[in-house]
Order: sequence, then structure tokens, then C-alpha cells
Amino acid sequence: MPTLPLDADNFQSTITNNATVIVDFWAPWCAPCRNFAPTFEAAAEKKPGIVFAKVNTEEQQEIAAAFNIRSIPTLMIFRDQIVIYSESGALTPAAFDQLIEQAMTLDMDQVRLEIANNGAAG
Repeated sequence: MPTLPLDADNFQSTITNNATVIVDFWAPWCAPCRNFAPTFEAAAEKKPGIVFAKVNTEEQQEIAAAFNIRSIPTLMIFRDQIVIYSESGALTPAAFDQLIEQAMTLDMDQVRLEIANNGAAG
């Protein structure tokens, strides 16, 4: 499945309407972003049940600002509309595959419980 470019018009609906979305925040001038792009594209082809999306931070500055993106590339993984991972830096193909597997096996009921407990704790 090809990667999906995200913008102000489709960002929220993409996150809301898909169980798992992996977002690559990037820019055309960023060499590490360009180097990571084939790894991201290859993962998208191998994992058709996951939405792989890209945000060009030069064109979509509002989205980048909303997520406090300070360096690129930054990967963000959403499951059930919850950010479960957010880190900057390019990953090797093996590390990216491992990250995806960990994200997919995460117990989301436990994540929601931890969020609720943290909110209750103030």
C-alpha cells in the first residue's frame, strides 16, 4: 500500500478512521528524511493493514506545530487515536520492523487504563 500524504484536510479523519497510523514527519531538504524514505515505503508495502502516512513539515507547518515537531525525521504511531510512540531520528529497516511489531502487540486496554490512572492522579 502506498504512503498517504497528510494535510490539514485529511489528517484528523485519517487518524480517527484507522486503527493504526504511522506518521513520518519529514521535509524535502532533510537528508536523513530522504535516507529513511525507502525504509518507510518498504514497510508500507509489507504491512497493508497499517496506514503509513507522511507529513511534509514545510508545507504543513500547522500540523508540525500542533505535535511540537522540533527535529525531523520524527515518527509518530497512533493506535486507536492515541499516540503510543513519538521519536525523532531515522531507523534502520530492522529497527523499524521491530518497532512496528512492538506497537502492534501493545495492549491498548492497558494503555487506556494507564492514561485514565495518570489523569486521575492529576
